Amino acid sequence: MTKTAAALVVAAGRGTRLAGSDNALPKQYRPLAGRPVLSHTLDALGNHPRINRLVTVIHPDDVNHYSEAARAASTETASKIGPAVYGGATRQQSVLAGLKALALEGFDYVLIHDAARPFLPSAVIDRLLEQLQAGNEGVLAALPVADTLKRADQSGRSLETVDRAGLWAAQTPQAFPLQRILKAHEKAVAAGKLDFTDDTGLAEWDGMTIVLTEGDPAAFKITTAADLRRAEQQAELQLMSTTPASPLPLSELADVRTGIGYDVHAFEDGDAVILGGVAIPHSSKLKGHSDADVVLHAITDATLGAIGDGDIGQHFPPSDPQWKGASSDQFQMDAMRRLSERGGRLAHVDVTIVCEEPKIGPHREAIRSSIAKICAMPFSRISVKATTSERLGFTGRKEGIAALASVTVRLPFQDED
Repeated sequence: MTKTAAALVVAAGRGTRLAGSDNALPKQYRPLAGRPVLSHTLDALGNHPRINRLVTVIHPDDVNHYSEAARAASTETASKIGPAVYGGATRQQSVLAGLKALALEGFDYVLIHDAARPFLPSAVIDRLLEQLQAGNEGVLAALPVADTLKRADQSGRSLETVDRAGLWAAQTPQAFPLQRILKAHEKAVAAGKLDFTDDTGLAEWDGMTIVLTEGDPAAFKITTAADLRRAEQQAELQLMSTTPASPLPLSELADVRTGIGYDVHAFEDGDAVILGGVAIPHSSKLKGHSDADVVLHAITDATLGAIGDGDIGQHFPPSDPQWKGASSDQFQMDAMRRLSERGGRLAHVDVTIVCEEPKIGPHREAIRSSIAKICAMPFSRISVKATTSERLGFTGRKEGIAALASVTVRLPFQDED
């Protein structure tokens, strides 16, 4: 019988080694492709069919950050997320707190994973669970050490080459039968052994036999600013590879075209405006047959313009009752379908929002993230700007909002009549 498995995500650390202007924000909550690093990590685990539950150990000061990350995860992941657990002063204490919480639910296996390893291939999880199912006490995902290793003396001047044969670089997840690793953690506390920074190290101390399984270079840990830049590049490549677009490589999509879109909607009584799929609280709403999302309407027109396929009113006429109150993301997704049928893909979206109010700045990144998700594009390929009309015209009189969009697409060259 297949046994149940849970994942324990360790996210209580402060990430002090990651330099940057926003040092107060722990690395697991830094933005990555438009959403927190932790949300990517949760999805990597939660989207796996064998993972039944996710418990995250967090710092008490990070409740709001954690809630934001959990909301940004996929629907499937969200259905598996259990209540967060507060961690301790050390990683070992945090893991023990999480294990105790999971033990109350009676899972057979636990995968303990670093929050700052957002790129975890499902094949690694498969291998870990296969080894546990085979009866092993513990399994470590690891990579063989490829670089030549050197040991320096205290002065740092004298070097000694270390034989790398048989050496492996440990990754996470590290997988165990839940009750067995919980007992090992409790035994370590009772013995006053409180300095373990690795769960397999603690398990070995308790006499458990650990086996290796192949990790993956993609599952690196974000520790430095350079790691975060590498993660951004990997996230973009990952999203591009899963985007339902042209099967052709970019080198064959050499017909680059640009479309321009413009839309405007007036204010009417309401309590929020929808811009780029994001509801922004306001004293009015935008008037329109659909949800009046002026940003997505402009993007849709620009996309259709780039492929020479009419405009939004032609495909979704306001006279048609089925579009009354409709969410505007479906308009843009239809335009993307038309682009995909021509063998093309979106390359860049640039939007300018013109209004006196509401203030766009506080919501800019959320709008970018929403557009990126709707368009199935990397966050870095979405630009959102805002300006006023210096109190001139209908936007200056606070009568409505205008949006201008420029969309770049790539298409294969075709013979034209």
